[in-house]
Amino acid sequence: MRRANGSRTDRGAGTPLVLGVLAAVLIAGLALVSAASAVAGAQRVGAGADAAALAAADVMLGWVAGDPCDMAARVAQAHDAALVGCRAEGLSMIVTVRVTVLGVAVQRSARAGPPGAREVRTRAPCVWCG
Repeated sequence: MRRANGSRTDRGAGTPLVLGVLAAVLIAGLALVSAASAVAGAQRVGAGADAAALAAADVMLGWVAGDPCDMAARVAQAHDAALVGCRAEGLSMIVTVRVTVLGVAVQRSARAGPPGAREVRTRAPCVWCG
């Protein structure tokens, strides 16, 4: 626009526009990085739960000495996770671990045991279950 004397009235309007676009791109980028970090953290929690369940099943089946839930807790701790549940079901071990990712608690469970362990039931009670 021009004034009656011929000077422009919209001088400097590009600067706020460019700053606004840059701020929007920055905010969108930060949101994307945060979402990607949360997804990666959730995958790490799942991997920790799987590893803890496998370790507990190895102990329960006698391949490794010790207590299944203690072993699961050690493996979960190695994955920077906390063991919040550990129980035997037949010949399978079911463990649950929890991690805080970006201030949100993420919890995953995993089952491990020999093939067909869901169908096999033991007659003896679980000595490790409390």
